[in-house]
Amino acid sequence: MSWVWLALLACAVGVLVAAEWPRLSERFGFEGRKARERRRRKSNLRVLRSEDDEFAASVERDLAQLPTIKERDRNT
Repeated sequence: MSWVWLALLACAVGVLVAAEWPRLSERFGFEGRKARERRRRKSNLRVLRSEDDEFAASVERDLAQLPTIKERDRNT
């Protein structure tokens, strides 16, 4: 009679694994691996802040040199 209990236990484990398969594959499957790799790559990133505003000044110079349309030219 012990083989019946073993078969029932095996069926219960199979049902449990089938029910939890989406969550297990998300954690241990391809998607989980991609998420872990992305977290690892992002942890090595850092924000660089410059003390001088050279870039902002160059953008302002470039914007000042762009041609503009005057209001009275647009109406004609």
